[in-house]
Amino acid sequence: MDDAAGWQRVSEWLPIIITLFKGAHIAALMVWCAGLLALPLMLSHHHPDSTPGDYSRVRRATHTTYAVIVTPAAVVAVVAGTWLIFFREVFVPWLYVKLLFVAALAAAHAWVGHLIVQVAEKPEEHRPPRAYLPMTAIGIPVIAILMLVLGKPDLGTIPLPDWLQEPRGNHLPFDVPSR
Repeated sequence: MDDAAGWQRVSEWLPIIITLFKGAHIAALMVWCAGLLALPLMLSHHHPDSTPGDYSRVRRATHTTYAVIVTPAAVVAVVAGTWLIFFREVFVPWLYVKLLFVAALAAAHAWVGHLIVQVAEKPEEHRPPRAYLPMTAIGIPVIAILMLVLGKPDLGTIPLPDWLQEPRGNHLPFDVPSR
């Protein structure tokens, strides 16, 4: 098979692949964001004076939600979103701002994970913050990401460095194997 026929087959499958990745990205984002918003509420049920059985049940629920549901959803969302950037060749200023808010959401994710570990390891000493603090840290990036993705604002007036606006034409610092 020659290269032209190969590219023809790829171009036929690309819309299907993009649709599958977009669906995975959106589904994973919904689980990730909903889980991150639910975890501070779950953490607010940690009380050192509760019975050991109740404390263990709540601790296990927060840990399982974070480790088995929310974190894998975050990984799927980021991986699928990264592939979509390259499949769709979307290199526009609003995307860079969106990625900044995705990084803020990932930082909030790590903070919630830290809170879960602190509550589990030091139940008598550590009290989680009121639920509105982590929910605000999560809600601001989520709303900003939604506004950027749905609005796709023209941010061309924002001065960006040249390396973000055009290809540099530099070589990679390692050899790339040829096919």
